[in-house]
This record gives sequence, structure tokens and C-alpha cells, in this order.
Amino acid sequence: MRRFIDEKKISPAAGDKSGHLSRRAFLKTASVAAACATGLAPLTSAHAAEFTLKYANNLPATHPMNTRAREMAARIGKESKGRIDFQVYPSNQLGSDTDMLSQVRSGAIDYFTLSPLILGTLVPAAQISGIGFAFGNYGQVWSAMDGDLGAHVRSEIAKTSLFAFDKIWDNGYRETTTSTHPIVKPDDFKGVKMRVPISPLWTSMFNALGASATSVNFAEVYSALQTHIVEGQENPLAVIATGKLYEVQKYCAMTNHMWDGFWFLANKQSFARLPPELQVIVRNAVNDAAVKERADVFALNNSLKADLQSKGLQFNDIDQDPFRDKLRSAGFYADWHKKFGDEAWALLEKYSGKLA
Repeated sequence: MRRFIDEKKISPAAGDKSGHLSRRAFLKTASVAAACATGLAPLTSAHAAEFTLKYANNLPATHPMNTRAREMAARIGKESKGRIDFQVYPSNQLGSDTDMLSQVRSGAIDYFTLSPLILGTLVPAAQISGIGFAFGNYGQVWSAMDGDLGAHVRSEIAKTSLFAFDKIWDNGYRETTTSTHPIVKPDDFKGVKMRVPISPLWTSMFNALGASATSVNFAEVYSALQTHIVEGQENPLAVIATGKLYEVQKYCAMTNHMWDGFWFLANKQSFARLPPELQVIVRNAVNDAAVKERADVFALNNSLKADLQSKGLQFNDIDQDPFRDKLRSAGFYADWHKKFGDEAWALLEKYSGKLA
């Protein structure tokens, strides 16, 4: 099985003047990241900290999430005056998505970032932000997720042993890659073995489009594509680049079929053990890092197309209307409206406009 490289650190100076991660800096530092990522506890303190907190995620070291997570960890250590040792474990070091979700629920790890759609296996309402072709632009996304729709989802998450920080992190709009033929129209999905994350909504959406959806944890995606267990997958360009999926895929359709993010999840009991002043430090650092990561991901996804083309990935655009019509005629929107209920669906359509 292919293993992805783990954590790295890039200073704001490696990006643009605002601290955003540029594509050049992003690519230039990838090799440095690999060297920095070999340890399982990358951040340590010269003196024993009162609180050692573990944060795990599923993304490679070269992704902006881990750049900002390292900065966030350093900030927490500095502002807490060494009382908190905030440790970052990227690239599935502590297990698969499902493993880490179980660990953060039990308190074995303290924090975990997870796609709302995979979180839907525990909190069904979380999936609503991933409805296919719902958000046409980032203005709609952030209005919804920083507004009433996000508040609704966080309130549902809070009914479990977890809570979500206020600001959701960005993963970007998802694009479709295949190894057999390009996806131009809905019929091109017919029979394609598509890797999807472990999520009922993802599975139902691609099945509705005519594909044969297969759930695979992200840590196994490269090898599944390499061995042709699956023929295609879908992810934002930043993940396609950092995960080197272009090595085992030939075509990329700019479907923008779904916006995806990462809720920064905390184990309630772990967080409650922190004194109030340290809770404030952690909350502020996490939410501020999320806003910076959003800008990084937006810039990176917009800059990567040319680089991926130079690596052999062939791109094409699509007309979204036929795909949306296909989902509508297959009953996808109607089915999920019933599952989420009228109240939640109304919150979605407040930002997305009418879907069904």
C-alpha cells in the first residue's frame, strides 16, 4: 500500500505577502516536508507541558491544512506559555478516517478534522453541505457554513461526545478523475468504478449518476487506483496534487460537483479539562487557522491546473445543468430532502436556491 508523506512546516514568508501558500512554495517545500514528517510527535516542549493534545488528520504534509496546523500548534504553545503541547499527526498516522473518528469519540485523540460527509455516518445532518451541485460559488459556501446552516450542523454534532469549532476548514470544490475515459456528460459515468469516501450521500450521488460507487478510505486510494480496483475518484485539485493521484489517473473533469470542507472536531471531555483561559487560546487559534487555510486552499486549487497538466493530467470542463437534471430525475434531491427533513432542507436552499 502506498503511504503518503506526512507533516511539514512552511512559514508565511514562503507564500505571498499575506501569508497565503503559493504554488511555487507549496511544491518547493514538499521534499522538506517529507524529512520533517518522520516522527509521530512533531511538536515537543523543552519542559513538560500540563496538557498534551493530539490532533489527527488524513491529509498529506504538503496540504495547506498541515501548514496552518503547525502554525496553529506553535501559536497555542506560545500563548499558553508552554502549558499545552499541541501535537499534529497528519496523513492517517493514527489510522483511517473511521479509526480516527472512533478515537476522537473515545478520547484517545483530542482533535480530528473530518469531511462533513464522512461525519454523516455518525451525525446524518452533517452531510447536508455536500449535496451535489448545491453551492455555485464560495460566497454561498461561507454564508451558509458561517451562518444558519453551519450552526444547525454544529448543534447536531454537539449531541454526541464531540463538538465542532465555529469555523469549518476548506477542502475545496471536488473534481472528477478517471483512468479510462473523460467525463463530459452524465452518461460517461455509466459503469465507471468510482472511489468515494465512506459516506451514504457520496455513494447515492454517484450511483444516481450511473457510476458504480465503491467506498475506500483515503489512505488506500492511490493503491486502489494503481491496481484498478477502482477506475476513478473525485477530490479537490489540492488533494489530487498532494496525494500524487495524477500518477495513476489520466483525465480530470472540472465538475465542481460538490464543495467539501473539514469540521475541526474536539472531544468534549478533553476540551473541558482545559482551564477556561486555555480553552480560549485553543478556540481562537483553531478558528483563525481555519480562515487562513481557506485562503490557502482557494489560491492553491486555482493555481494547480497548469502544474497538473504538465504532469500529464488531461482536463475538460462540463455543463453542470445535465448532471443536475440527472440527479433530479433519479430522485436524488427528493430522497435527501426527506432524509434531512423540511427544516434542514430549507436552511440549505436559503443559500443554494431551489434544488428539487
